[in-house]
Amino acid sequence: MSKFGEYLLTFMFLLMASEALAIMVTPKFADEGVITPENNKFLDPKTDYSRFMGRVSDKSDAGEILKIQVENNNTKFLKAGDIVYFKVNNHNSRKFCKAHVRTVEDFFFSVYVQDFANCWNTKKYFPRGMQLSFRTTKLVQRVFEASKYREILILRKESFLKQLNDLNHFLWSFDQQRLKAAANYDEQINHLIREKQLALDNLTHKKQESILLQNELIKKLDYLDGSLEHYTIERQEYLTDRWSMAHEQDLPVLRRPQKLKRP
Repeated sequence: MSKFGEYLLTFMFLLMASEALAIMVTPKFADEGVITPENNKFLDPKTDYSRFMGRVSDKSDAGEILKIQVENNNTKFLKAGDIVYFKVNNHNSRKFCKAHVRTVEDFFFSVYVQDFANCWNTKKYFPRGMQLSFRTTKLVQRVFEASKYREILILRKESFLKQLNDLNHFLWSFDQQRLKAAANYDEQINHLIREKQLALDNLTHKKQESILLQNELIKKLDYLDGSLEHYTIERQEYLTDRWSMAHEQDLPVLRRPQKLKRP
């Protein structure tokens, strides 16, 4: 192999090694948006929500009304009449101008500025595309209220999802639950039928035993009646007994053989 080929292979090896090293060393950044820690879209106590950036996307003919485009859509919580302060970035003046919010939409809001003297030279033209730095305490309050309201909405959503999950589970398992309910009632019916049959069998067995016991008791009572009759102590009345024994109360009967009567 020629020296040129060796140089080419060495160069390709170094290029591939540098790319692999770059992949290992370079952190994984987000594809879009601001690179900040994820806060699950709640209020971040480390963030100053009173300050944000915006760019003038349009303005009125008189130049008093500015339409501002923002990358952070927290400005959607602003309301008409709110006061915001702004200054032009990379400008000599560090003072803020006062503006009143007129309309608000996603990633845009318009303001009315009565005087640009504090933050801009009024003799110069105020062009579109200027990047402005805004400051307002109203936005902090609105973001805090929105964060708390979002927590309430999440709880309501979880409640609705739970109800929906229960309904879906009932609808999806309707046939199984129907069969299960029928099986439960069939089991109860069979249990009642067994109890009924057992109760009837017990009554029949009790009847047979009662009949046998009845016969035994009748026999014992008859035997007891005979014994009572036998062991009865009779009362003796001597006068009556003497009279009965002294007089013959039957028909007159002569001794036999009788004497022959002759005519």
